[in-house]
Amino acid sequence: MNIYTFQHEEDFVETGANLIASLLLTNPKAVLGLATGSSPIGIYKRLIDMYRKGFISFSRASSYNLDEYVGLPAGHSESYRTFMDTQLFDHIDLPLAHSHIPNSNAQDLQEECRRYDRMLEDHGPVDLQLLGLGHNGHIGFNEPDTSLVGGTHVVELQEKTRTANARFFPSLDDVPRQAITMGVGSILKAKQIVLLVRGEEKAEIAKRALQGPITTDCPASLLQCHPNVVVLLDQEAGRLLT
Repeated sequence: MNIYTFQHEEDFVETGANLIASLLLTNPKAVLGLATGSSPIGIYKRLIDMYRKGFISFSRASSYNLDEYVGLPAGHSESYRTFMDTQLFDHIDLPLAHSHIPNSNAQDLQEECRRYDRMLEDHGPVDLQLLGLGHNGHIGFNEPDTSLVGGTHVVELQEKTRTANARFFPSLDDVPRQAITMGVGSILKAKQIVLLVRGEEKAEIAKRALQGPITTDCPASLLQCHPNVVVLLDQEAGRLLT
């Protein structure tokens, strides 16, 4: 792992955006694995700025998002499709048909999982996979467990995850109880992984994930097995690392 800790937010953002921009410049047909949450927002804003200034283009690229809530209607303000449209897709030249997010309203969710895996196999591997880090060590929505699923699957969200995400909903009762997520096996097939970790509340789990034992009880710890991981942390998130 290449681990970088930043004192200033702008350096964190610039480094993350430059990794993606450099990939697009060398490989305009790059396959991007994208993430939601607060950690990548600044990076997406910087990429939009680069696009508007003519430095980069997404017109020949494609993207595959990690996950989506089950049960939210199309267009819901807290769906991850809405998040990606608002934070990135509506502001760049990535063709709509090239942006992929699991369809959590499919009649057959198991078939939707299989369809998503087929797309990843047919059009992958992902060249660069962005990841955030959950408070319980999840990546995507792969929650801690005694075993983990390799491919895309439907997952029951743990209460810790639902509580952490409740700030985006009117109440905890409104937070979905299920999601569709890429599996850890799919994530680890990416050529390069960029893990984004921000905030003092992530310091302990960052320590476990990056320097603790490799265990399914902390899914992010499996990233230690990948040959090309870049970790970007702000100073607060990285304060416990040795």
